[in-house]
Amino acid sequence: MTELIVIVCVVIILLAMLASSSIRVLREYERGVVFRLGRLIDLKGPGLVLLIPAIDRMERVSLRTVTLRIPVQEVITRDNVPAKVTAVTYFRVIDADRAIVEVEDFLAATSQIAQTTLRSILGKADLDALLSERERLNEDLQQVIDQQTEPWGVKVTTVEIKDVEIPTNMQRAIARQAEAERERRAKVINAEAEFQASAKLAEAADVISRNPTTLQLRYLQTLGEMGGDNNSTIVFPLPLDLVRPFLTPPTANGQDKDRSDEPSQLEARPDVDPMRAMTRPEPVAHPLRN
Repeated sequence: MTELIVIVCVVIILLAMLASSSIRVLREYERGVVFRLGRLIDLKGPGLVLLIPAIDRMERVSLRTVTLRIPVQEVITRDNVPAKVTAVTYFRVIDADRAIVEVEDFLAATSQIAQTTLRSILGKADLDALLSERERLNEDLQQVIDQQTEPWGVKVTTVEIKDVEIPTNMQRAIARQAEAERERRAKVINAEAEFQASAKLAEAADVISRNPTTLQLRYLQTLGEMGGDNNSTIVFPLPLDLVRPFLTPPTANGQDKDRSDEPSQLEARPDVDPMRAMTRPEPVAHPLRN
């Protein structure tokens, strides 16, 4: 009787072991790739999956998006500048059968493809493009990596360049270049402002010259601006018409004349050739001769 009980217990344990090895539960985001005697059969899951013990073998594949961090890659740009670049890749399995059958380890294979493609694409770009055109480089990386992983049933959705580390001397050179660019823009803006201000002043002078009273009003406005502060300086505008007679030396007759306005002797005699008058003086009659 005791031997029978032992045999029954052993049978029950074996059946439990067989049941545990033949029953699988897959989550919603998981799929089961089943091989029966080495041959691939239909994809299983999600939910309860029954397998034939010792005949079926199942591989679990997750369909969720995987975040793959690409290690630091030393890159030499097209303009021979060394840089250390880190990136991140987002991909997911869209065909579980091919992800298991076509490649041994799709996760490691995708990582290696991402590293080599990163060095290849960034090696063809200049340092300025690497720092300022990351969106275009990210798109190029995504397209190239996705084309290579598509036969494995892996879809690369996004590739992002995280960090670009360049040597310290190049950082100082870039800082000097940026400072020089800002100074150039400041000088250009200052020159444009002076040009516009001079144009406006020319227009204002043209308007004031048409009406002399406007200049007197400007004088009074200047006095009001100067008198607004607490100072002891008093300035009176003096028209130039009142000062001009004192600046011109008087003539022998006591009248102020501008000699520049008097016609010369050559201009008073149009019948005399100026060149002949300069080279050949006219004879002067002696007062004693008749």
